[in-house]
This record gives sequence, C-alpha cells and structure tokens, in this order.
Amino acid sequence: MTGDTTARRLGVFGGAFDPPHAAHVALARAAVEQLALDELRVFAMAKLAFADLSRTAVDERELHRPGPTYTIDTLRELKAGHPGAALFLVMGEDQADSLTRWHEWRAIVDSVVICVAARPLAQHGMAGTGLPAEAEVRLLQLPPMPESATEVRQRAAAGEGIDHLVPPGVASYIERHHLYRPT
Repeated sequence: MTGDTTARRLGVFGGAFDPPHAAHVALARAAVEQLALDELRVFAMAKLAFADLSRTAVDERELHRPGPTYTIDTLRELKAGHPGAALFLVMGEDQADSLTRWHEWRAIVDSVVICVAARPLAQHGMAGTGLPAEAEVRLLQLPPMPESATEVRQRAAAGEGIDHLVPPGVASYIERHHLYRPT
C-alpha cells in the first residue's frame, strides 16, 4: 500500500450527553483543535449538538449492537477498522472522575489517551480525580463554562427556556418530545 504513512488521530467523545449542551460543544471544538484530531466520533444521540462542528462524524455503531453496549466495544471496533490509529477518548472532568467504574475501564486506559476538559477553577489539576495513575492523560483548555446537563434538565422540567444552554437542534428536540417534563 502506498500513500501517507502518518497514523490517523481519531477521537471518541465519551459521556452521558443527557442532554448535550454548549459546554459539550466547546469541549469537542477544543479536542479537535488542541489534539489535532483527524476526526472526532460522537455518538448518534449527540449528533444534533455537534451537527455544525467540522471534523466530527456520527458513530451509530452503538445503536446497532444487541444488548448493552460499552465504550470499550466502540474503541475495539475503531482500532480494528483503523489499525495504527492513535485513539483519544475525550470527556469532561465529571466522566473522568467516574472512569474506574466504567465497564472494562483498564482496557480503555490501555488503549487510548484520556483527554479531559480542564476546568479553570479547579485547583487540584488531575491529582484529585478518579483517574488511575497508569492512564495517559491530556488536559484540554476551555474557558469557564457554567452549563450543566443538570441545569438543562431542571429548566426544561420547569418549562423555562434552555436556548442559551444547548445548541438549537437540541433545544428543538427537547421541546418537540417534551423531554424532562413531569409526566
């Protein structure tokens, strides 16, 4: 095979995205730029939030797996489909704190560079997180972002506006499907 022998740099944005909000979009942009990613994979449930972000690709493989699906499954499939590619798992600090509770977390740590949003107000650096010492970690710099999924859910449940917290497609979807509202 001829051509460029440079390894591709693939990112996977991990997290709950319940719902995706402006800080998630900012983190995705920072990951693409600061890690010089060729592509950042986002999961299908988050595609509305990341629709206008260049170098992102919606990864629907989790929708097609029978039974429970885990991040490690997606990482293994990406590795098999892109031999030699460097894999980067992008997440917020809240997800990094819980990584050791993820399914097969040791295999995740062994197969990717963990890329975490550094909160400017956090004084502890990564030492205070739940990340294991053997993890290869890169911090992504972001401006202060007050948005949180909890706030979005609370505001939507109360019938308050969320347009300033989430991308337009996400706000429309939440409104159209009456998500987070009491039944």
